[in-house]
Amino acid sequence: MNKMFCFQCQETAGCSGCTINGVCGKKAATANLQDLLIYTTKGISEVTTNLRKENKEVDVEVNRIIRDVLFTTITNANFDDKVILNKVKSIMDIKEELISKLDDRSVLSEYAVYYSKDEVELREKSENVGVLDTENEDIRSLRELIIYGLKGMAAYLKHAGVLGFENSEIDAFLQKALTATTDDNLTLQDLIDLTMETGKFGVDSMALLDNANTTSYGNPEITKVNIGVRNNPAILVSGHDLKDMEQLLKQTEGTGVDVYTHSEMLPANYYPKFKKYDHFVGNYGNAWWKQKEEFESFNGPILLTTNCLVPPSESYKDRVYTTGAVGFEGCKHIEGGYGEEKDFSEIIEHAKRCNSPKEIETGEIVGGFAHNQVIALADKIVDAVKSGAIKKFVVMAGCDGRQKGRSYYTEFAKSLPEDTVILTAGCAKYRYNKLNLGDIDGIPRVLDAGQCNDSYSLAVIAMKLQEVFGLDDINELPIVYNIAWYEQKAVIVLLSLLYLGVKNIHLGPTLPAFLSENTAKFLVENFGIAGIGTVEEDIEKLIK
Repeated sequence: MNKMFCFQCQETAGCSGCTINGVCGKKAATANLQDLLIYTTKGISEVTTNLRKENKEVDVEVNRIIRDVLFTTITNANFDDKVILNKVKSIMDIKEELISKLDDRSVLSEYAVYYSKDEVELREKSENVGVLDTENEDIRSLRELIIYGLKGMAAYLKHAGVLGFENSEIDAFLQKALTATTDDNLTLQDLIDLTMETGKFGVDSMALLDNANTTSYGNPEITKVNIGVRNNPAILVSGHDLKDMEQLLKQTEGTGVDVYTHSEMLPANYYPKFKKYDHFVGNYGNAWWKQKEEFESFNGPILLTTNCLVPPSESYKDRVYTTGAVGFEGCKHIEGGYGEEKDFSEIIEHAKRCNSPKEIETGEIVGGFAHNQVIALADKIVDAVKSGAIKKFVVMAGCDGRQKGRSYYTEFAKSLPEDTVILTAGCAKYRYNKLNLGDIDGIPRVLDAGQCNDSYSLAVIAMKLQEVFGLDDINELPIVYNIAWYEQKAVIVLLSLLYLGVKNIHLGPTLPAFLSENTAKFLVENFGIAGIGTVEEDIEKLIK
């Protein structure tokens, strides 16, 4: 019998599933407790969905809790069993309170009515409520595809929510869709339709977050980002949450402590509101998977604001602080909910006791090409396309990861003809954003829109170009897609692109293990989804 089963990320063992320990570092007991947390969240979602059917209001705080617990189960977010178990118990208590408000409780399934506070019983239950509980492979595949999309959606809704931007319609859909994954009466076609609807709300979620970020911090602008260091004590910020970044910058002002971004926090450097802070130095390091060596050499404390945490080495574990959905046993967690000011004084005082960062590289990288900035350059871009100076745009957004095979993306970028421009977002860019690929008539050949959620910007850019060129079909544009994926936020980005009608996406370095043969066949036949081959083959196929 498997100790666990998890196949939600790209690096899952053997491209089939982790059954003993997670490749991410997640222990079997932790994986099972996360399965139980999803199980109980399906239950509370069933209750809230039925409350809405009875025209009863669901409090915004319940919506927030459901988002947060889904976020907790994203790959590389929370490895703390105690935290996960407490969330399970909390969800069940809230669920019981909500059930008491229902007029008709006879409609509730086992997911909704299950209740226990006994830890032994909960741990036993956690071993029997996982992915494999759905026997039919195709039903299981579509259910998990939807659930992983909802996890990514929940993450983006959380980031928007802490900035004061929420949408009850999206929350209602998320909960209804999560409930639908427990309904054995739904057909394959029903689940396919729900998958596409998830993509629709994925677009809405990313649009909400884009509006939240740009309203709060201004539109990203073309920025040269320093990748060297200064001789001051410092804090390194990783993850995706810009609100945490803002609060930390305010609290470190005048303290003599510098602040650097890492991995997915790099795009914070592009926002005008953050540029006023003289102690905001730039970016340190690369993608999330290099953090063991880069956190070591940074010397100062690290703040993890979201997922992409690698289990830390003992040599620097005492310098790792977590907040929000992220957590690791033995690391200090900084509390703070929606609308609350977090207290970063402890990490600031810790930084003052540390040496300044060790320099690992020097120079600058350029970014800030979100949709507002690129649309401002639209005339120049259109002229370059019409003149033939730009022949193709290649979307290389998505995630980076540890596998050696991901060097493919560096070689692919290097091998692209000089009349192509790369559109990117997410940490996949670290495979090529420090290459000297030059420019075309002053337009850099790598246009970085920002974080993984800023893949929305790439869709907006494509739709704007479609309008400018007067095309009926977005797929008639000189844009091709060669996207890398790793975790569940990439899943909601993919579903969103499919909803928008984008076809012929190449997805790698491997296709998701959670796609059954028939689900993969559906995506291939209806959307032209394909895997990657060799660099030479794919350049020929996509570009030439």
